[in-house]
Amino acid sequence: MNTKPELHVVWLKRDLRLQDNEAIYNALATGKQVLILYSFEPLLLNDPHYSERHWNFIKESLVDINHNLKPYNSKVFIAQSNIIAVFNQLLSKYRITKVFSHQETGILVTYERDKNFERFCKNNLITWVENINNGVQRGLKNRDNWMALCNSYFEITPLNFAPNTNQLLSIPEIEAIEAHFKIPDLTTPSNAIFQKGGRTMGLKYLNSFFKERYPNYMQHISKPELSRSSCSRISPYIAWGNLSIREVYAQAFHLKKTSKHKKALEAFMSRLRWQSHFIQKFEMEHTMEEASINKGFHKLKKSISKDYLKAWKTGTTGYPIIDACMRCLNETGYLNFRMRALVVSFLTHNLWQPWQEATTHLSQMFLDFEPGIHFPQLQMQAGETGINMLRIYNPIKNSLEHDPDARFIKKWLPELKNIETPFAHQPYLMTPLEEQFLNFKLGVDYPYPIVELDSTRKKASDVLWNLRKNKKVLNESERILKKHTLKKSK
Repeated sequence: MNTKPELHVVWLKRDLRLQDNEAIYNALATGKQVLILYSFEPLLLNDPHYSERHWNFIKESLVDINHNLKPYNSKVFIAQSNIIAVFNQLLSKYRITKVFSHQETGILVTYERDKNFERFCKNNLITWVENINNGVQRGLKNRDNWMALCNSYFEITPLNFAPNTNQLLSIPEIEAIEAHFKIPDLTTPSNAIFQKGGRTMGLKYLNSFFKERYPNYMQHISKPELSRSSCSRISPYIAWGNLSIREVYAQAFHLKKTSKHKKALEAFMSRLRWQSHFIQKFEMEHTMEEASINKGFHKLKKSISKDYLKAWKTGTTGYPIIDACMRCLNETGYLNFRMRALVVSFLTHNLWQPWQEATTHLSQMFLDFEPGIHFPQLQMQAGETGINMLRIYNPIKNSLEHDPDARFIKKWLPELKNIETPFAHQPYLMTPLEEQFLNFKLGVDYPYPIVELDSTRKKASDVLWNLRKNKKVLNESERILKKHTLKKSK
């Protein structure tokens, strides 16, 4: 007879919150003693899609959770180990009968890890209870009923965190467990300019957005500088689960009833739904991580240029709006949607590089890296879905339209700070005499453009439009539409 104390475990992944966390709610509903666990897994620590900024955000999120668990005399058990090794050690002391977590729509390594963990649970007579995450459903063959399922998720009242007295494993009990593990240091740089992780900080962004910033949401959404304050800026808090989409949607829905800016809120709410839609697409087409969803585009071959890639990554392409975007992203972890589309379009169309060459650099830089958004968007902006409008963004047009006074450009390209605004957009138009007047030397103070826009745009357009006529591309486009076209719920 097994005399070890029974324990239910909540395995946190990308749901780093206590409130409206279905895994925690379900575990507490059993009435059994519960341990909340997070593990920094080597398979992810070493994965090229992630970087230190992500791990620091997660650490800050865990510190925030632990602060909120203090009144319950508990904390998250945080280890640095393979997840199966963690559970093997826990099983030496506890009789674990159930594990609760959300279904993670992640990269291939997390999918394989979860399959291994499922086998581990079966072998150890553990019931693994997985809940859907942000309305994304597993196992769908098409979208015929997805809208209704998604609506039902959004309509559920956000779940409260309300453990019974002494239901959570106590701090001394968790410290006894920690003695058998490598425990990561949760200290993070205090001077970093990235958004800080944690629900407390996420709520500050959300509350300030709904209180004063959202009225300009639509007017500034495409502006590289103004969007930094007029957009919600909650994307990393949703990506890492400090906030749930459902609770954000519920607050927006409630505010809309009395707001004078209903259209701004409707646009914001539609993008919350849009997020679930794209993650659902990735859930149903996991091969998108490495290859285009439309198999007809697999025949498209592009030569990789290390020089082009280096210039793009470091913001030295000779096109100020592109370079400002990349330097801003590298330093802060954030770009608005339009500028993200612009830099990917420039890489895949004007520089004619494979979208796969952008995946790891951008995922490392985006603080809000979300696999289900990342890979579908890269392919859509590269024009390799066969179903979306081919958009080849013009950097100069976007620069003049969305940063007319070059405020964003001059902020991130200090070498252009004293250049007259028209030349800040297109420094290569300066004559030698104007360079002399401005004490500026093109090719020395700022690089020449590495490609010519019109000819590279035409090449990309011709190749991609011709490829869209290919029989396999057309057949694949039909398959994709049939599988992913949304059906309105009745």
